[in-house]
Amino acid sequence: MELKKYKLGEILDVTRGASLSGEFYAPEGEYIRLTCGNFDYQNNCFKENKSKDNLYYTGDFRSEFLMGKGDIITPLTEQAIGLLGSTAIIPESGKYIQSQDVAKIICKEDLLDKDFAFYLISSTLVKQQLSAAAQQTKIRHTSPDKIKDCTVWIPELAEQKRIGKLLRSLDRKIELNRAINQNLEAMAKQLYDYWFVQFDFPNEDGKPYKSSGGEMVWNEKLKRDIPASWKTKVIEDIADVYNGATPSTVNEQNYGGNIVWITPKDLSDQKQKFVYQGERNISQAGYNSCSTHLLPPNTILMSSRAPIGLLSIAKTELCTNQGFKSFVPKAENISTYLYYYLNIHIKQIEQLGTGTTFKEVSREDVLKFPILKPSDTILDLWEERVSALNNKQFEIQKENEYLTKLRDGLLPLLMNGQVSVNSDLSDD
Repeated sequence: MELKKYKLGEILDVTRGASLSGEFYAPEGEYIRLTCGNFDYQNNCFKENKSKDNLYYTGDFRSEFLMGKGDIITPLTEQAIGLLGSTAIIPESGKYIQSQDVAKIICKEDLLDKDFAFYLISSTLVKQQLSAAAQQTKIRHTSPDKIKDCTVWIPELAEQKRIGKLLRSLDRKIELNRAINQNLEAMAKQLYDYWFVQFDFPNEDGKPYKSSGGEMVWNEKLKRDIPASWKTKVIEDIADVYNGATPSTVNEQNYGGNIVWITPKDLSDQKQKFVYQGERNISQAGYNSCSTHLLPPNTILMSSRAPIGLLSIAKTELCTNQGFKSFVPKAENISTYLYYYLNIHIKQIEQLGTGTTFKEVSREDVLKFPILKPSDTILDLWEERVSALNNKQFEIQKENEYLTKLRDGLLPLLMNGQVSVNSDLSDD
């Protein structure tokens, strides 16, 4: 494959967004202002920004700053390490306003395919150039001119189209899988709310318990009515709780074995409900050198140091570092119930954190945290129904991890011409 050298400015244009006055920021309205929070830079895609409550804009702005579906954007401010060079695609027209921290990429269509450009901007080659040219301040910045000054090597237009089509097809499948898993999770949360918050789980006749007149009794600890046969417990009644640990010395012999070792970074980077592998394993020697525990499948992992409250379900035998409290259920039917219970009450658990350098939730406080224990009959039924959703979610999660690895492996090879796309395959 023959590659031709260009400056990005020769094959695309980069425009900066509008300077929007803060006096017109609002919690609701017709238009949403784009920010760096709209870039999911770990997955290189668009995300809705939920970090602020004043993202709407009610002032006047020029029509050229109203984004269209399919527009490519990239950030001009690095508010998180690795953000510069990220790309995102606007999901719908007439909703988002381009602000001054966001650049729009406009391809010269006779030279550059739009899908190819999306991956070209976010390639390692361009990211490294942007990082090297960024202003060295606490929060680094780039500019349209710096983006256009990046040097790239690209194939002819027909090959670009084949590459862009292949990579976009992988991303669309990943996005579809992610949406399916979000829907499955929403179904599980809705069922949890219906059964364990509203108490309308099925009674002996299959009818909603509370709505059908099921007996409720006042519980002094919870300050509310609960089903008559349910009990108030504390976490230590239903699960063993373990701290994690790190090998005692920085010794490479302690790492690289076959014992899965999870750190909070593994959860925060992936944002996955299930975990079965981490960034790094430890050896038997490493495991023996620290006071961690080997945890069975279906253990609930909760990060107990900042960031407190990341939750996941172990799908294989593993251990964790000291940033976790791990919950090993004492009964098989309570694992997923405990996961959702902790999810619902995570803010209360987070408030238990103490410390000056960083906050941490202690094992003692976790053990004494109250929990409402449903009857075993209801827990059995809950586990039966939700395990089917969980199994499907886990299957989809693993497929997405495979597709992501495939895409990330192909991306540099396709961009630098080491491999090419078969034209017959790209037309499928």
